[in-house]
Amino acid sequence: MDSRFPILFVILLILPYEANSQEIRKDDRLREIIYMSGQADVTVIFTGRNEANYLSRHLSVTALKNKQLYISLSARDLDWFLDQKIDYQIIESKGDKGLITASNTSQAMEWDSYPTYTQYDSIMRSFASQYPSLCRLDTIGKSINNKLVLAVKLSDNVSTNENEPEVFYTSTMHGDETGGFILMLRLIDYLLKNYNTSPNIKNLVDNLEIWINPLANPDGTYRSGNTISSPIRRNAEGYDLNRSFPDPLDREIIVPKENSDMIKFMRKHNFVLSANFHGGAEVVNYPWDRWYSKYHADDQWFLEISRAYADTVHKYSSTGYMTDESNGVTRGAEWYVVYGGRQDFVTWELQGREVTIELDNLKTTPAAQLGLLWLYNSRSLLGYLENALYGIYGIVRDSVTYEPVKARVFITGHDKDSSHVYSDTLYGGFTRMLAPGSYNLTFTANGYKDKIVNNVTVFARQKTELPVDLEPDLNYIEISFTDPPVIFPNPASGMIQAILPKGFGGYINVKIAGLSGKILSEFNIFNQEYGHNFIGVNELPSGNYIILFTNNATGARSKGKFIIAK
Repeated sequence: MDSRFPILFVILLILPYEANSQEIRKDDRLREIIYMSGQADVTVIFTGRNEANYLSRHLSVTALKNKQLYISLSARDLDWFLDQKIDYQIIESKGDKGLITASNTSQAMEWDSYPTYTQYDSIMRSFASQYPSLCRLDTIGKSINNKLVLAVKLSDNVSTNENEPEVFYTSTMHGDETGGFILMLRLIDYLLKNYNTSPNIKNLVDNLEIWINPLANPDGTYRSGNTISSPIRRNAEGYDLNRSFPDPLDREIIVPKENSDMIKFMRKHNFVLSANFHGGAEVVNYPWDRWYSKYHADDQWFLEISRAYADTVHKYSSTGYMTDESNGVTRGAEWYVVYGGRQDFVTWELQGREVTIELDNLKTTPAAQLGLLWLYNSRSLLGYLENALYGIYGIVRDSVTYEPVKARVFITGHDKDSSHVYSDTLYGGFTRMLAPGSYNLTFTANGYKDKIVNNVTVFARQKTELPVDLEPDLNYIEISFTDPPVIFPNPASGMIQAILPKGFGGYINVKIAGLSGKILSEFNIFNQEYGHNFIGVNELPSGNYIILFTNNATGARSKGKFIIAK
């Protein structure tokens, strides 16, 4: 027997023990980092989309670079990750030396340092107080730790709601991705200071309602108190806010408070165009994040506006900036799949148009580089907002009263997967941003006949105005009406009597229409409760008619039918 055998046998026994011991030490180190810092970043080897999608379904995958998946872990998901027995490497933090805190509000507003939370609050309030005709401060909600989630509205008539497209910029829903936070504050300052001197900015502010939320996750950014020190990605309860929006295929996702407040805010404002800003990569990412093989109906338009943002950045930046993926642009799922993402929620559920803009390969941008971030992106930020000035600008009205109508606007042969839009209830207005071409639009609304408008032409960087009047459908479902009136004689010749149901005392609007829904006569009467109302119909030819009574005070409606026989 070879005398070396006993030694070799011992070595073979030791090696598995040593390897296992190293893994245990690495796991312990991972737990230690999460305990001390609130999170840890790791990389795993990218072995294919199926495994990447599986991990993304359960964890916060933050990037895919050089065949490595970057993953952010918290105490909430650490045990699940370790149970997968996946080989990983820890990304050791280099500290927060670049996070220079401003000594006062004035220094913070030079935009080359980070404000304290109280300074940030003061800055937002100062925008509204210094420019009261252009800027209004609003609160989206409060964080778990009771910090305000603030937003400002910029408009030439800021105290009123105008028939103008509403647009929205929001940043730092991941609390450690800080560059966009300062970028948004500086953008607000720039728009306000240059409103009277820049025709381009005046055009934006005069024709849009611009909303900006610089900090969507204050608990993550100001985790340690009033200054930014060791910020974390998640909120105070450990939720990744950009993995916790309702998902069209996963209704079990828990929606944290900050997202619930944000959803209410966005539903209220019906933003036609928006963007959310991040760090950790340098790319413009457009829908869909959720589906690899599904394309948005406006995929070409999304690609063009994303390409325009990145190409403009390249004109003013150093070589190599914002060149991740396809030279700075990617369709989300082609990069990596995201579940519960905000971008897809806004675009699918709210019929908005949102992209995700990754500003910096460093998640936490050093203060010394904040000026470069503005230099590289400022023109693109303005150019992106301009997209809301173009496309179809419509208004949908009642053809009889000319009151606004909330209608579904659907493009036949084009729209799919919730890409349609709606007109609003205040003005009946809608904005449909589209790539140049000719489109056929169908308008549908409860209580109205469908209407098709063919061959609506959209030109590049131009506005196409489209007024649409919908004809009331008086045969609409009875559920919206009270009890019918008593009408006699029926058939009639020159006069009918109508006794209205309970609750119809006072001034009543009367509409008489043919079965087609066309209004033939409209007038007002004063009705005594259960009184007899005499209505002349002598001018109507023989046929079947609908009569609609509307209480002017309460809006209650009662509908009946009668026949004219001569």
